[in-house]
Amino acid sequence: MTSTRTVSSHPDLPLTLTEAGSADARPVLVLHGGGGPATVAGLVEHLARGSRVITPVHPGWQGTPRPAWFTGVDDLAVTYLHHLHEHGLRDIVVIGSSLGGWIAAEMAVRDTAGLISGLVLIDAVGVHVDGEPIRDFFTLDARGVADHAWHDSDRYFVDPKTVPAGQLAARQSDMSALRALAGDPYMHDPKLLRRLARVRIPSLLLWGASDRIVTPAYGTAYAAAFGNARLHVIPEAGHLPHIEQPEATFTLIDAYLRNINNMSHRTS
Repeated sequence: MTSTRTVSSHPDLPLTLTEAGSADARPVLVLHGGGGPATVAGLVEHLARGSRVITPVHPGWQGTPRPAWFTGVDDLAVTYLHHLHEHGLRDIVVIGSSLGGWIAAEMAVRDTAGLISGLVLIDAVGVHVDGEPIRDFFTLDARGVADHAWHDSDRYFVDPKTVPAGQLAARQSDMSALRALAGDPYMHDPKLLRRLARVRIPSLLLWGASDRIVTPAYGTAYAAAFGNARLHVIPEAGHLPHIEQPEATFTLIDAYLRNINNMSHRTS
């Protein structure tokens, strides 16, 4: 069963959330990247077969309100942690793609209540790695974005001239929200990398071997910063391996979730 509702985190900050799967299953929070909820739709559908999947729309995406004070990824992280706490959600796994992975990492370093028991980052941005700069895709045209983001760029390239005006305007609005929240400093928190050592929950980082937005070497440094993390590089995939290589990506996530569940059973 799938349902969408709006909740109020603050008086001027309504959150749009979609829930799918079984209400009795382990909760999984899925955080989308700059491309919006559509980029994680296949992942959500897969996870909903065995989990209670909660997928928010980040404020500012899809025309949702973003108050003037809501200016950074830290605001997203704190807002989602408050939502988990206020709704009694515990023992939750957070899965984030790209920007969503950065939000997930920021949530983990702030999770003093121990609400989060597992973390999956998929080609996440969010940290500074010497020698591995995050590609500034705001400077790229559509062809350049495709070449940097996909293994098979010809398959996934979309000529903006073929996109209906309404869809193009919506994408531009989403990119404006992304720039406002993550544009300065560009796509990272300078303090995050050194804070990750305190995150000791089992963490899984998945990376497309052909990602040129954030390279596998960037992912290696990201994973090494955590207190308890491992990295898997997925062949023939770019920045969104759950779209380009869904079977391989889902297999790794499923195995991780089974392991998390087994750990929970042993300690309960």
